[in-house]
Formats: sequence, C-alpha cells, structure tokens
Amino acid sequence: MLVSVIIPTMNEVRSIGRVLEDLKEAFSTSPYSYEVLVVDTLSKDGTVAIAEEMGARVLHEGRRGYGRAYMTGFASTRGDYIATLDADCTYPAKDVTMLVSRLESEGLDFISCNRMAGLTRDAMELPHRLGNFMLNMAVRLLHGRSLQDSQSGMWIFRRRILSNLRLTSEGMSFSEEIKLEAMDAGLRFTEVPIEYRPRTGEPKLRSWADGWTNLRYLLDRRLRTA
Repeated sequence: MLVSVIIPTMNEVRSIGRVLEDLKEAFSTSPYSYEVLVVDTLSKDGTVAIAEEMGARVLHEGRRGYGRAYMTGFASTRGDYIATLDADCTYPAKDVTMLVSRLESEGLDFISCNRMAGLTRDAMELPHRLGNFMLNMAVRLLHGRSLQDSQSGMWIFRRRILSNLRLTSEGMSFSEEIKLEAMDAGLRFTEVPIEYRPRTGEPKLRSWADGWTNLRYLLDRRLRTA
C-alpha cells in the first residue's frame, strides 16, 4: 500500500527537513511505502532544495492559496491513501503511519485530526482558540455537524473518495470544505486527537481576515444548500 503525503510550503527552510526526517523514521518501521509531495508556492529560501535532497517530489504552484496547494497536490498523488500536514512542525508527522493503520483497521474513509485535544504549551494563542471555538459552533449551527476542530489541517483519507468530494475553495476555508464534503457524502468519518505544537518559522495565518473568510464560507455554503 502506498501513502501519499502532501505538504504545502512557502519559505519553510527552518522546519521542512525535520518534518521529512520524522516521516522517514515513521515509515522505516511501517508496512507501507510512501511518497512525499511538497507543493511549493514561491519559496525564496532553501525549502525546495532541502525537500528535493531528502527525496520529496516538489510541485511548483505559483498561485497562492491553502486550498489551491492541496488541489494541486491531490491531482498528482499516486497513493492508495493521502495524508496531509503542515511544514512547520506543528503536526506530528510521526503519527501518519498509525493513523493510516487506524483507517484500515476501523474501515474508515476519512480521519480528521483534532488539535484542540492535544495542545502543547504555547501552541495556540487565546484569540486563535476563541476563533476556532466560534467556527466550530458555526459548523454545528449552520450545518448540523459536530466537529471538535473544524480548522485542522492534518487529514488521512482514501484517495478513491476524492471523486465524491466537490472541492472549490482555494483559500483557508478548504479545511472546512473537505470535512463537510466528506460528511455530507455519507463517508465513514471520524476525528482523532493529536498533539499540536508551537510552529517553527514565521506564521502565514492572517488571523482576522482568514477567520472572517472561513465564517463567510460557512454562511455561503448554508445558503447554497438550503
């Protein structure tokens, strides 16, 4: 079985090597083979060189956008399973193989990782926690879906389900969209708690702007599906 790991990057020279090393270590004792697709958006540092040196397949995506990066990555995957995580060491790359095993053993289609259950010290500032809480509530009130972490960016799923998902968001709201699409399609979906750590490098998130964009997406989706 092949696992495709997709990692979006933009100037992550301080952390991408460690993430790739953690993946290598995890898969060295796993029954799965794997490929890493680094979807890079105009990095000016040595991110691309490090990724290529460590065996990743680099996809150059000049169009900015969180969702845009993932859609580019999805189109190039070869694996039976897809795993996603950030390049800043916040998500536990070492847990990917365990989560793929859980997907298989429990007959699941999609696992979304719940950061809120395993926040380490200083991993998320209070305004971000409040923002996540408000967006989780919006998901529940507008769409009737219970999510502990609607904004998580670490997912593990079967590649074949992509044909069941209508993914259109090119920005940060992609994270909400892929979860809602999976649940609305009746796929076998669950959340799993993970550890979430302080990021390495400069943050890319625009807290208020991205938060409002994500809330607006939830409102627009509700109107479209009413």
